[in-house]
Amino acid sequence: MKLKGLSIFILVLALLVPIPALYASAHTAQWTIPTFTIVSVVTDSTVTIKTHNFPSDTTFTVRMGEYGTRAIGGTVVDSTDSGSGGSFEATYDIPDGLKGDARIAIRMDATSGGWFAYNWFNNNTSSGTLPTPVPGFTGISTFAIQSVDKDNSVTIKTNNFPANITFTVRMGEYGTQGVGGTKVGSTDSGSGGSFKATYDIPDELKGEAKIAIRMDATSGGYFAYNWFWNNTSGVTPGPTPTPGSGFTGIPTFSIQSVVRDNTVTIKTNNFPPDLTFTVRMGAFGTAGIGGTVVGTTDSGSGGSFTATYDIPSDLQGASQIAIRLDAPNGFFAYNWFWNHTTP
Repeated sequence: MKLKGLSIFILVLALLVPIPALYASAHTAQWTIPTFTIVSVVTDSTVTIKTHNFPSDTTFTVRMGEYGTRAIGGTVVDSTDSGSGGSFEATYDIPDGLKGDARIAIRMDATSGGWFAYNWFNNNTSSGTLPTPVPGFTGISTFAIQSVDKDNSVTIKTNNFPANITFTVRMGEYGTQGVGGTKVGSTDSGSGGSFKATYDIPDELKGEAKIAIRMDATSGGYFAYNWFWNNTSGVTPGPTPTPGSGFTGIPTFSIQSVVRDNTVTIKTNNFPPDLTFTVRMGAFGTAGIGGTVVGTTDSGSGGSFTATYDIPSDLQGASQIAIRLDAPNGFFAYNWFWNHTTP
């Protein structure tokens, strides 16, 4: 999977007619992408999926979790051997902890090869994966931060929201995009377009320097997210990160070497100069979001440099590990590596 660097934490997008994301990745020579669609649902009982372009002879662990989490860290519901690969159907039981939820995320992770795919479904018998859009609505929904009362509240202003939709509002740690965050309210979009709303900052995020905020529609699949500085003068960051004049492009990094359960060495490419990056490691599939902080790195003159980081004790023994570098002004890059000693 190619690395992506330029921050999307600034003004963020909601899908016009959002079909749930279908993603996959593998560090192999093969560039095909496995996906799966939802065939049918029996409320609070089972979901049937149909795969597309799956690799052959690979075992996939199947998880379900709360909507918006991509089922990362979700409940294991089964494992499936892909057999001859390609397209096949499979049915999985909905776990007790998710019964009653309106929408459920489902994910398939290969036990080898790095493949994964995910989707979500409406937990009702007539469920399908294509949300019904608001008639006549076009464009992209966003929202901006208007003002912040430190550790108390944040006021946002929407732009181009669909009409007559209820949005669930969550806040979470910076870098999470609000996925799986604390519910702080719900808002009816009324006539849509532009409106202001104020939400209380939850206790567990008080004292944080930066906070993610997210709005998910309860129907139609629309969502938008942003983040704010938790100070009374806090405002939305500008539309582009500003590390200094003259920088263009996307920072990435590659894995140079690994010492199993000990260290990983990376090599950066096209990094902006004079920025301090926080380095995190986490479970494979998380992109390092919310992972264990393993160090900080100053980018110096930018461009290309190498750096080595210790693998934290909580990830020792894992077969694959995600690693992420975040700068305070919005630049980030991530990758993952096999946790075994390279030749």
